[in-house]
Amino acid sequence: MTITLRAPRRLESHVCGEWVPGAGDGQTLLDAATGDPVAIIDSTGIDFAAALDYGRTTAGPRLRAMTFHERAGMLKALGLALMERKEDFYAESLHTGATRADGWVDIEGGIGTMLTFASKGRRELPNARVLTDGGVEPLSRDHSFSAQHILTPLHGVAVHINAFNFPVWGMLEKIAPTLLAGVPCLVKPASQTAYLTELVVRRIIDTGILPPGALQLVCGSVGDLLDHVTEQDAVTFTGSAHTGRKLKTHPAIIRHSTRFTMEADSLNATILGPDAVAGTPEFDLFVREVAREMTSKAGQKCTAIRRVIAPRGQVDALIAALRDRLDKTALGLPGDEGTRMGPLASLDQRAEVRARIRELQAVAQIVAGDPDDVRIASGDADRGAFLNPVLLYADAPFDAAPVHDCEAFGPVSTVMPYDDLDEAVALAALGRGSLVSSVFTDDRDVAERVVLGVAPFHGRVLIGNRTSAKTSTGHGSPLAPLVHGGPGRAGGGEEMGGIRGVKHFMQRTAVQGAPRLLSAVTGRWIEGAETRQGIHPFRKSLAELRIGDQLVTAARQVTRQDVEHFAQFTGDTFYAHMDSEAAKANPFFDDRVAHGYLIASFAAGLFVEPNPGPVLANYGVDNLRFLTPVYFGDTLRVRLTCKEINPRENAGHGEVRWDCQVTNQDGAVVAQYDVLTMVAKDWPPVA
Repeated sequence: MTITLRAPRRLESHVCGEWVPGAGDGQTLLDAATGDPVAIIDSTGIDFAAALDYGRTTAGPRLRAMTFHERAGMLKALGLALMERKEDFYAESLHTGATRADGWVDIEGGIGTMLTFASKGRRELPNARVLTDGGVEPLSRDHSFSAQHILTPLHGVAVHINAFNFPVWGMLEKIAPTLLAGVPCLVKPASQTAYLTELVVRRIIDTGILPPGALQLVCGSVGDLLDHVTEQDAVTFTGSAHTGRKLKTHPAIIRHSTRFTMEADSLNATILGPDAVAGTPEFDLFVREVAREMTSKAGQKCTAIRRVIAPRGQVDALIAALRDRLDKTALGLPGDEGTRMGPLASLDQRAEVRARIRELQAVAQIVAGDPDDVRIASGDADRGAFLNPVLLYADAPFDAAPVHDCEAFGPVSTVMPYDDLDEAVALAALGRGSLVSSVFTDDRDVAERVVLGVAPFHGRVLIGNRTSAKTSTGHGSPLAPLVHGGPGRAGGGEEMGGIRGVKHFMQRTAVQGAPRLLSAVTGRWIEGAETRQGIHPFRKSLAELRIGDQLVTAARQVTRQDVEHFAQFTGDTFYAHMDSEAAKANPFFDDRVAHGYLIASFAAGLFVEPNPGPVLANYGVDNLRFLTPVYFGDTLRVRLTCKEINPRENAGHGEVRWDCQVTNQDGAVVAQYDVLTMVAKDWPPVA
């Protein structure tokens, strides 16, 4: 397969609801593999202050008016629409130098990340516009004054400044949690591969799924954009630490304490465990993983393995195995079926990597690959940004500062030996903070020592071994539910991480007041807030049910016969339920006690309304705690209060969370938990 030559298209920015071409001559972007012109990029003439204002005033209110579930549904619809258009993106991606496999990580990986956030939003967030953070903090004994931390969306715009290596994933993994939080986005892709980002944004805008201004795009320089950010905006950056530090210290960002998240240089390390000698599955997995991380995306990944740390006695076998594997990597045009590694993103990028290799050669020797003698299966080695995989070896790694300071952002790694695990951990830490580290071992002690040793210096740690070999996503794959970021030179930021990433674009606020008013703010009933009794709450559909609807049950006595029957029926004959002398010897009990699960079962028998009705199913309990022992002759009573209502979008039912409090004859709380039920929106159901 070859890339079809075409006239370069002029990229446009999408700001203030319109596609806008730059007013200047622009910069010509070249195909990474052929050197042919692909696009012209320019942002001259854009009013960046107006773009930010448009996002704040037009999109912000509309996004904040939606619930988390509505925004999650929007992301799902958008992800599915993009998946239908993925072949257009694959075709455009070839110009970046990405093979089909590389493009899959970028394109379908990015869309998959968006769909994951959509799913997590529906499953883990309420169908509401505010999040509670942690439990209620009682501030008075009589429950007349309490506090609750809440999270609400920022009233600004999230400015996402992205790198060239993942023009699709880099955008989608940032805008997904931002939009789920209810905050509009302005994306500035790196110029070199902006044509692919622009195409994806065009398809997004074409769907009409997002509110106007929810996603804006700047193709080209950001000009004075950052001069106009405020305390309600957020800025994220992926790129070099040098550029990141400049942006982080921008006067407007400092003046307004604008939220700033950075993902920067990362000299990621992988460690071969001392047990993983040549011939073991772990050794083979290690070789495969290092080679894959060197050649995937031509090593242009912020998570790629740059430092390979191995037992000194295994170094020769490791280098030989890696050399053999790398020599078999077919380098050529990314669209050709036989190509396993495409070019770097540009000729300038290749020159940059070659310069970094020369720095590394001051302390390390090349043991595989020649950075200057390019050998390709297809394409033109002079016009395309091709570079062979290069493996170096540093025999004295503690005296090889460039290995731990210099990132060659391409298919380049350096092997270094260690004599004991403490040295291996110390070498990994010399990277001064990285996105990811990994250890390949089948030894429990090695896994524990290495992970606990390197974790403070890394945002993620992968343990590789034979058990997880078929299912592991690998060293270099950031995943939507997991934090992506790292301390120190890696930028100190965190992205994704599931709902953690959503909260980055929200403000945490402690709200104090009377429970009745706090409940109105949070949409959750809390102790001390108003209640309503009368019709059994289980007879009410979601259309009728209200927060604070409550049932106080009749009492039931617990007898010795109850406890012994439950013990025999369930098989739970724990001594504290069956042996008076043994129970009294227990520091927590005065005599034989009832089973905790017997208490929960009796509680259900007290509050359940047995007839067919709007309560469709009980699907669990949360936060179950047994607080006071129950002895023979004690009586139990239940107070059941509707705590939270979450209607499901596009379904005839929703989730209801009930506060369940079980007390004894003295009013002491013996059990406290949340009951979770599915309740019909209407009853009888509407046909």
